[in-house]
Amino acid sequence: MKKILARLNDRQRAWFWAFTVGNALFLGFILLFAGADLVNAASLWVITQFLVVAYYMSIQNDKKRGAAREWFDAIVFAVVAATIIRAFFLEAFTIPTSSEEKTLMIGDFLFVSKSSYGARLPMTPIAFPFAHHTMPLVGGKAYVEWPRIPYYRLPGFGKIQNYDAVVFNYPDGDTVALNAQDQSYYQMCRDYGRETVYRDDQMNPQTGVSYFGKVVARPVDKRENYIKRCVAIAGDTLFINHKDVFINGKPALNTGTIQYNYLVRTDGSGINQNIHEKFDITEPVRQTQNGDYELFLPNNKVDEFKQLSMVKSMKILVEDSGIYSARIFPHSKNYAWNVDNFGPLVIPKEGTTVSIDTATIVLYERIIGVYEHNDLKVHDGKVFINGKESHAYTFKMNYFWMMGDNRHNSADSRYWGFVPQDHIVGKAVFVWMSLKENTDISHKFRWNRFFTFVHPYGLSRSYLIPFLIIIASVWVGLFLYGRRKKHS
Repeated sequence: MKKILARLNDRQRAWFWAFTVGNALFLGFILLFAGADLVNAASLWVITQFLVVAYYMSIQNDKKRGAAREWFDAIVFAVVAATIIRAFFLEAFTIPTSSEEKTLMIGDFLFVSKSSYGARLPMTPIAFPFAHHTMPLVGGKAYVEWPRIPYYRLPGFGKIQNYDAVVFNYPDGDTVALNAQDQSYYQMCRDYGRETVYRDDQMNPQTGVSYFGKVVARPVDKRENYIKRCVAIAGDTLFINHKDVFINGKPALNTGTIQYNYLVRTDGSGINQNIHEKFDITEPVRQTQNGDYELFLPNNKVDEFKQLSMVKSMKILVEDSGIYSARIFPHSKNYAWNVDNFGPLVIPKEGTTVSIDTATIVLYERIIGVYEHNDLKVHDGKVFINGKESHAYTFKMNYFWMMGDNRHNSADSRYWGFVPQDHIVGKAVFVWMSLKENTDISHKFRWNRFFTFVHPYGLSRSYLIPFLIIIASVWVGLFLYGRRKKHS
């Protein structure tokens, strides 16, 4: 160690000791506060301290630094800084699906605040930089599952509120069929049977690979990232009646950007491209056998669409109450719920106790057995938790109910249930760019969505012009200052 320090200058020695002390403090923090066991914590400390020592061993101040070394140092600094920012402050996301239209649209690039609810310590800390769960280009896992840090959340600026746009890890994503990652593994097991999903010899004739592929498990922080509206928070009572959402008996916020599916009858005219563009219809329009059209429209476009001369009639497509849907949580015929009629259901809250029996256990089985790590068994009409017959259960975490604003085309809590507190990633706060898909460059940019803030009622007005004015003013000011300094 003395030889290493002797080769370093004062600035480099200061940074070396800063990293070393910081690493030791982090070790103590995860031991005392996060509840990590000594083996995991010590292993993580050894790995990180080894990287610090190896980097400073590579410094040779007695030799002139070449371009390669300068680039290496710059990349190391950028990776470390960006990793810290992504883990504890802000992370960039893109919207891949239409479940939040028309609030957040496919092609929106946004920043998610990790500090709004408190940054979650990386639970799987050893991972390839900037990759989520899969290695870019080559595929395969982008992380190592050991050592691990238990769930711990740093203090934040606030708590999750009703109607926040929240990014979270997909709860059903703890198990994934690699060739069908866009589908719920548990729903596929219900549809096809578990043995069929695990079989790897059924080939898709179009792709030449198996339908499901290898089935793998993923830790909490490496599950797919989803973004939805937090409709109900812990302790709330949720009820959906003919598509209308009620929270604690009161109508939920129903903004103009919430979207539903409609059946439209025309005078025989088709839904042409001009109508698509005027009403920003981005979901596929389906023509029925009798010539009617099914299309998705947000609340604030319905009245205007009805005024089109070609439109003869228009009605929203809503499922009847009392009709059981096997795809809807909790996937039990004891609960005849569907996408438009659901509940009432109380969202579990930390410290509250509920009665459980063989009928109600379907509501809480994933909470008890998966999210809160108990041994749950139902046998001979009795419920056993950790080997003991149980008639009640006390929740250890808060849970949330997430729904997409595109209500008739959103895979959300209505399909897979509650979102645990330890799955929460952060709050969507700012859209900095928005691009349309499958269009020419002249129509590619949604300028009115650039530099907008995400609110419960939708997006704010665009602050792109003020931003450009500020940048131009700063540039002109620096130019004039430099010119004046040069002349003086």
